[in-house]
Formats: sequence, structure tokens, C-alpha cells
Amino acid sequence: MTVTVTVTAYDPESDPAVWRTRFLNLLDRTPVPTAVSTADGVITGANPALAALWNLTPGRLTGRHLLDLFTPAEPRRLSKFESAMRGGRRSRYPFRVRWTAAGSSYEGELTVEPVSDPAGEPPPLLAILRADEPRPAADGREQAAGPVAITALESRILALVAEGRTTAVVARTVALSDDGVNYHLARLCRRLDASNRTALGTVSRIS
Repeated sequence: MTVTVTVTAYDPESDPAVWRTRFLNLLDRTPVPTAVSTADGVITGANPALAALWNLTPGRLTGRHLLDLFTPAEPRRLSKFESAMRGGRRSRYPFRVRWTAAGSSYEGELTVEPVSDPAGEPPPLLAILRADEPRPAADGREQAAGPVAITALESRILALVAEGRTTAVVARTVALSDDGVNYHLARLCRRLDASNRTALGTVSRIS
């Protein structure tokens, strides 16, 4: 009797686990604060840029609800979003939101978009945050908001940058990813009016 065995070659392009890994790697490198959540809003993944808003690592946001982090400016819009989800409509839904970090309040736009999933399954949500830039005064200058508040983590990053440490060394020292450190550096450059990393280190030494 002859037994025929059919061997199917492994195709990584058709493996969902491979695509999930690629997506998570891309998410980590995205400089825009981004999260993935269940249809109910429970976070299943967040990138360093989002976690850095609260000086956390991405894993600390897993399991949190988006509404625990962000307060909608118009809560009534949530009902419309829920109705659209139940009706199977797949569109982008922008929400004006506020959040608090390090004792300061911020505002921005959180865009929530259902991601296609197999029929019959509640779709996961992709949430992307765009924080508002400081509003300029009538004379074109940025409105004065008092001294720039620097968190303990940001102070540590500034000190390491002033010492000439590389991003990799800073990341290991403060327990963040390289992308998380870069996010903080870009944010500090904007807030301290530093044109680049070298200027940021100079500002740190002067202050």
C-alpha cells in the first residue's frame, strides 16, 4: 500500500501571528500617540508615545479603559458612536478630549476608527491622539503659561542628554524604549524652545 503525504510549505505571509508582530513593531515606532482597544474601549496595546504622556511604559496601559484616560468634551457623542458601531458602520470618529498628566491639563483630538474583523465579531478600535499645540497670543507669540513644568522622568532624561548619553543608554537608564525616549526629547524640545538635542542639553545645563 502506498501512502501519499502532502507537505504544505509554510508561508509566513499567511500567518496571523507574523502580521500581528509586524503591526506591533510598527506601532512601537509610530511617533503619534496610538492605542488599540476592544470594541468596548479596553486597551489591548499602546505605543511608547501614548504611554509617555503619563511617564509610563506601554504595558502599564494594557487593560485600562480609554475613558479612564481621556474625558470627552461632548459626552453625548459617545451615544452616537455606540449606535454607529451597533449598526455596523465603519468610519473614523473624532472626539475632542481632555486629559491630565503630571498635574497639568491638556486638550486634543482622539480619532477612533473600527478595524475590520471577521463578520460577526466586534471590531477592535484604533485610537490616535493629536494633542493641541499651544495657542499663540494676538502678537504672534506663544501665550505665557508660567514656568515649564518638568517631571522627574523628564529631568532625568535631560540630565543624561546633557552628559552626552546616547538614546539607547538613556532608554536603559530610565526603563523606556528608544522610541519612548525620542518622544520625550521631541516634546521637551517644543516646550523648552530648543531646536535640537544639542540645544536641549545646553538648556538643561543652563537651568
